[in-house]
Amino acid sequence: MHVRSPSRHVLLTAAAWSVLAAPALAQSVQPSASPSDSTTLEDVIVTGAPYGVSQRAAVIATDVLDEQTLATAPSASLGDLLNGRPGVRSTDFAPGASRPVIRGLSGPRVQVLTNGIGLIDASSVSPDHAVATDPAEANRIEIIRGPSTLVYGGSAIGGVVNVLDGRIPTEIPEGGIDGVVSGQVSSVDDGRGGFGRVTVGGGAFAFNIDAVKRRTDDYEIPSPSISQRLADAEGIEREGGDTQPNSYTDLEAWGVGGAYIGDKGFAGLSYKETDSEYGVVAEESVFIKLNQERWDARGEYRFDQGPFSALRGSYGHADYTHTEFEDVGEPGTVFNSDGWEGRADLVQRARGGWNGAVGVQALSRDFEAIGEEAFVPTVGIEEIGVYTVQRLDLGNHGFEGGLRYDRRTLNAVPLGEDAEVEREFDNWSGSVAGFLRPAPGLFLGLSLAHNQRAPSEVELFADGVHIATAAYETGDIDLDTEKVTTLEGTAHYDRGRFSGDLHLYHSWYDGFIDERPTGEEFLFEEEDELFPVYQFVQTDAQFYGFEVEGAYALWEDGDRKLSLEGAADYVRADTDLGPAARIPPWSATGRLAWTTARYDASVEVRHVAEQDRIANEFELPTDSYTLLNLAAAVRPFSDRNVTVFAEARNLTDEEAREHASFLKDIAPLPGRNLRVGVAYRF
Repeated sequence: MHVRSPSRHVLLTAAAWSVLAAPALAQSVQPSASPSDSTTLEDVIVTGAPYGVSQRAAVIATDVLDEQTLATAPSASLGDLLNGRPGVRSTDFAPGASRPVIRGLSGPRVQVLTNGIGLIDASSVSPDHAVATDPAEANRIEIIRGPSTLVYGGSAIGGVVNVLDGRIPTEIPEGGIDGVVSGQVSSVDDGRGGFGRVTVGGGAFAFNIDAVKRRTDDYEIPSPSISQRLADAEGIEREGGDTQPNSYTDLEAWGVGGAYIGDKGFAGLSYKETDSEYGVVAEESVFIKLNQERWDARGEYRFDQGPFSALRGSYGHADYTHTEFEDVGEPGTVFNSDGWEGRADLVQRARGGWNGAVGVQALSRDFEAIGEEAFVPTVGIEEIGVYTVQRLDLGNHGFEGGLRYDRRTLNAVPLGEDAEVEREFDNWSGSVAGFLRPAPGLFLGLSLAHNQRAPSEVELFADGVHIATAAYETGDIDLDTEKVTTLEGTAHYDRGRFSGDLHLYHSWYDGFIDERPTGEEFLFEEEDELFPVYQFVQTDAQFYGFEVEGAYALWEDGDRKLSLEGAADYVRADTDLGPAARIPPWSATGRLAWTTARYDASVEVRHVAEQDRIANEFELPTDSYTLLNLAAAVRPFSDRNVTVFAEARNLTDEEAREHASFLKDIAPLPGRNLRVGVAYRF
């Protein structure tokens, strides 16, 4: 397959990058010291590389939600919680099932991990499948935007979301105990949520126990469920407007873990169980029950001498069952996912600014779909990958790069066939980058990455009605590896009153796997309904855009500060067959924030633009919207461990629809919502 020459767009991106860098390069200032001089543990991103890199020194786009932020965050699914962060949106299929969308990419192209290991669930198979982890369990969430990290393989071609839960302790708590307890309620869905975690330790052992409970009713909506655009297209009346039918959720999860912690490292084991029930908004009489039981083991051994400083290992095994129930309460389609994933990293000893690691990752998973609406056959998946990542930081400049090889094998008996089919993919991925610190507080980076992704089980073997997407989906057993080359420029600035980040990127795809309508229709006799037929095909594509965020301290006096904050993002995606489907429009957010040791308050305005670049006749444009949000928190006691918080979202009760969602024209975002809660950290 021929790829159009990227030279013109490379020059445009490089020119824009030169304009950004020119003022800084013109300054006659000595370079700043190595980032290790001022980096704190909270700054270090562990997801991008085993040896960790400061956020202010990363050439890839990163974002972090720390424990303090998560303690007062909304009780929501992972996709909904992250929606609105730079470059991140949500599939917004329902409050119970929502995955992150990064730079317009979702599904198998975005890896969702727990402590660096895959979820071993079925959430990437369909947008109505929930992620088998809840943000309330996390003490930190790290987001990597773009394909530049090689540690997690070519499947992370769109980005990585790593949920770190601390269930296996890595150190003895100070004072022998620490933890957090939080609870909150919300008005828009009569929501109730609570979470608790405690870690105790003494001597060489530490133990953790945690639990989360979240329940919501159908959420209130500011308009009829059906959009005006769908009503006009179908010639139907818009009715209703009180609540979104079948949008309830009910989740509970608990886990335990323990570890031996010595002078040379640690070794630990944990167990977790998740049970979730939620309504399927696409069908008012259907609901889903999800159960996963998961075991994890993690450890680290630190060497006193030699070329390597540490050996780290992780292993996870999970049994996952997802059952769809019809209106009579009888089980319909059942999805099972049983498997394991493991990884080991040898971390090189840091020498003269040189850090690196070599590693191996392997997984084995059996996926099974049973029932009349099963559109994917039973599939066995095996993968093994080896990789190395290296970084040389010389203070005022440096370089980094990496290389990875993956072999992925998929076995299945296609629906309606008798013979087993095996597809094997050998994929190579690599990246190189350079960076400069031309002035105090300023970091500039430029990276070039080439990544390869094997087709997913759905893209290869789908053959049936997929109710969640309202289409008859047909895979292609002959699909080739998807390849992408990405050029990305990065700038971090943090000096004086101003801090900010900018990322410019351009990706060229060879063999982009896209789902396109064939123009045919299929009569599904069970529902007596016609469904458009979609086929997975390969084409060339280009994605490009930017993310920018910044903060300026308008006034400071001791621990009191008034800040003006802003963020914006944009992505455009074109294929040889036309615009890619469900690409989010540009957005911009402005916030005025007041912080002190005891009080926090903010007012936020978020605008999401209209999206009228649509892929085909089955996708409708989406109107723009503007949301007004308020938030406040108080720490009423002298030790500041108790936080009472409140948030009002969508104060104007605006009708808002997420363009990345399959359900945007039958399910708007929630209306006006008041959320209050309390968190106690000890």
